[in-house]
Amino acid sequence: MAHVQYLDTPAGRLAVVPEDEFRTLVEAAEDNADAAAIAAFRKRLAAGEEELVPDVIVGRLLEGENPIRVWREHRGMKASDLAEKAELSQAFISQIETGKREPSISAIKAIAAALHLAVDDLLP
Repeated sequence: MAHVQYLDTPAGRLAVVPEDEFRTLVEAAEDNADAAAIAAFRKRLAAGEEELVPDVIVGRLLEGENPIRVWREHRGMKASDLAEKAELSQAFISQIETGKREPSISAIKAIAAALHLAVDDLLP
């Protein structure tokens, strides 16, 4: 940064640099922010607060499959297992997964907890 010019203004002292040097600084700042975000994610992943989701699961969700069914199957659970953990009936879980019934917010919260997910992960 050999090409810095300082200007004193009523708003304070300004540093003026050539545009190419400015762009280099911006790119470096963005790279540092990305590196910090990756480090934070890796820390959460190591602590079990995050998980890696296989692309096939992401694809099913993006294709519009019922997220409760997708996550239940990804967790290796039967509908009866999910029903028991969420303290709901197996029939109700089946009706939700097939779109025959809309779950209440409390049901979604219970299902999310049973699947170790955030409620947002189950919303379309």
